Amino acid sequence: MTPAAERGGRLTCPDTKRTVRRDRELKHHFQATMPDRSSARPPFIVVHGDLDRAPAPADHALDGAVVAIGKFEGVHRGHRAVIGVALARARELTRKAAALTFEPHPRAVFRPDEPVFRLSDEAAKLRLLARTGLDGAIVMRFDAALAALPAEDFVRRILVERFAVAGVVVGFDFHFGKGRAGSPAFLEAAGRRRGFTVDIVPAFSDGGTRISSGEIRSALAAGEVEAAAALLGFPWFVSGEVVHGDRRGRELGFPTANLRLDPACGLKHGIYAVRVGIDGKRYDGVANFGRRPMFDSGVVLLEVFLFDFNGDLYGKTLEVAFIHWIRPEMKLASVDDLIRRMEEDSGLARAALARAPDAFPPI
Repeated sequence: MTPAAERGGRLTCPDTKRTVRRDRELKHHFQATMPDRSSARPPFIVVHGDLDRAPAPADHALDGAVVAIGKFEGVHRGHRAVIGVALARARELTRKAAALTFEPHPRAVFRPDEPVFRLSDEAAKLRLLARTGLDGAIVMRFDAALAALPAEDFVRRILVERFAVAGVVVGFDFHFGKGRAGSPAFLEAAGRRRGFTVDIVPAFSDGGTRISSGEIRSALAAGEVEAAAALLGFPWFVSGEVVHGDRRGRELGFPTANLRLDPACGLKHGIYAVRVGIDGKRYDGVANFGRRPMFDSGVVLLEVFLFDFNGDLYGKTLEVAFIHWIRPEMKLASVDDLIRRMEEDSGLARAALARAPDAFPPI
């Protein structure tokens, strides 16, 4: 992230209107665009906020910080533009810099009957935020009480009285408070009255495409994982514990690690080249996400076959990064045809992964 530049008394991010060439082959690791949190840096602080609970002493660790506010779903390049401005303002004010985010996803509160395809759950979001250079994150519990809080009360109770913020940074389309009455202009006026700085970051686009969580979800729903990675700045990934399956893959000569993803996962069903993190090591592989038409049991699974791996993975947590789309699921004429196709898929996956040797999320 290019450092923010001061212009007219306000901080703006010069990269927010710059078109950045997409790297379809993901040859550049995400760490090249993210500050490195070395071992000498203090640990990332996580503070939880709740309107109905008095803060404990440890909950004041980020008081007085410059906060970047948002859902930060996926912590994509647009989010990092906002975070970059917060980091610059915090340096200017010699304050900590933090993200102020919300859990659960607000849509789960407003429309509980509609599943939310999360680009990153709370744990993954915090891991990604920890790699941005921020000192910490404030996680506000989003519930009916917070949703009903008027914008002025949000400023007074949360920003001023609870966290005593030194500054606030938001995107151009950020709204908050009951009925989304709090706009960027409202926030700027509140900051002038109450003594904290406010920076509004314009839209971040790439090649004419505005970078947003919605665009990334749409790309993943189409199986376009490389396009999603270009918007995120790193390959999209999921985490999950390996569970027992029917062992059919082992019988076919392709033993798989099976993961049950969130039922709301909107990734297109199909075959993907993947890179997998296990206990701090990385392995290449090929994965099937879907119902496996040859043996459909109605259960959606992510089945991962790791190349050049031998070991017991049951109960372990895998980080699976989706690097390249290979093909949709299909029902073949025979098991022999399936085995031949799986061998072909493995070769295509190896070739795709060789073109992107460093592609992996910053986790």
